[in-house]
Amino acid sequence: MSTASLSELDAALPGLARKIRVLDALSWPAGVEEVFLANWHKGKARLPDVEQRPREHAADIAALDDFIGHCDVGHPAGNFLAMTARSYATAGRMLGAIGTPAFTQYSSALYRRPDFYYPKQQLTMLDAADFFLKTTDALLGGTQIPPSQADIPAADFAAWMQPELDRFFGAGQIAIKLDPALAAKAIAGVSRIRLRASALFSELDKQQLLQHEAFVHVATAKNGALQPNLKSLGLGAPRTTQTQEGIATLAELFTGSMDINRLRRLALRVQAVQQALDGADFIQVFEGFVAAGQSPEESFRSTQRVFRGADLCGGSAFTKDAAYLTGLLGVHTLLRIAIRDNRPELVGHLFAGRLNLGDTVRLAPLFESGWLQGPTYVPAWASDLRLLAANLAFSAFIARIKLEVIDLETFKAFADEHEVDVSGQ
Repeated sequence: MSTASLSELDAALPGLARKIRVLDALSWPAGVEEVFLANWHKGKARLPDVEQRPREHAADIAALDDFIGHCDVGHPAGNFLAMTARSYATAGRMLGAIGTPAFTQYSSALYRRPDFYYPKQQLTMLDAADFFLKTTDALLGGTQIPPSQADIPAADFAAWMQPELDRFFGAGQIAIKLDPALAAKAIAGVSRIRLRASALFSELDKQQLLQHEAFVHVATAKNGALQPNLKSLGLGAPRTTQTQEGIATLAELFTGSMDINRLRRLALRVQAVQQALDGADFIQVFEGFVAAGQSPEESFRSTQRVFRGADLCGGSAFTKDAAYLTGLLGVHTLLRIAIRDNRPELVGHLFAGRLNLGDTVRLAPLFESGWLQGPTYVPAWASDLRLLAANLAFSAFIARIKLEVIDLETFKAFADEHEVDVSGQ
């Protein structure tokens, strides 16, 4: 593939993908939450009244399919463009199947299911979610999640966040918009962060959202857009979701921004996706979140995330929330391997644009040659490889300790056996 044709294809792809906007297409109208909760509080819960209207993207899909045919998949950049276009085409087909069983099939192709089995690891993300919840249940002494104080209005939160963004990216580079229609508390793009206008934020949310949304999602989008030869690395293609959410969630862990309640929310969402796939309807999944200790308001929004675009009667789900744990474990594993195999440059590849894990390896020759450039914006936790390597090396070894054969009594006995008497008696 010639540089000219690569340049033309790279320039064309954003326009072909522009109309396929997954989260916007799956948003619910205002007022649905209030009606549902009012009925539920009266003991007369009924499924939300939401019109599941498919989005027609036949022309966009045809154009993307044609685009793929012009890509030289034997070239790393051509292959990247083809895979990115294919993921947008799959997303377009998913949006055309809103409210039907096929919606879940396409969603699972993009984000996988919680019960997807990884043969070499002999586990599923559902296993991971169950482990995290069981462990945190024990730490909390039960299944109830203590309420965290969220009393910062969105406008005040935005006023706090804006100077932080200006310090990291430069003044005026990133704007904050209050959006009344968001299901999530925050969503990041290349030049702005949207906050749900009605949301109340906590002190814990400050660093968590800054690290997750700004220093990962915004940073990787901007780094990709700054690439001189492959600006499509700035696209938030569906195929990059797992890795993006994995980096962002790992950032929360490495910076001490994730508390036990946040970890539980991620795990509960994975369980909820599986429950919906197994036939639970909106009300049953909602009441599962309530039983796990979430407020009715937060439980509604968590359930809404699972059922966006899906049949509210059960058997279907928008599986994106399974991607957080999948991505977290995948990114952490890649970083451990990179340190073990003396490939620290792969850390920079992760931040150089919106890539998935495989891209970091496939595109490595282009980074080595200088055709692709390293990232401009990198969060502090990932910028010092000496600190990151120490963290990852320790976690790699500590994973070998088998906790199932140790309890506190055996640990005490082990410690006592190795205590040295220096009294001379």
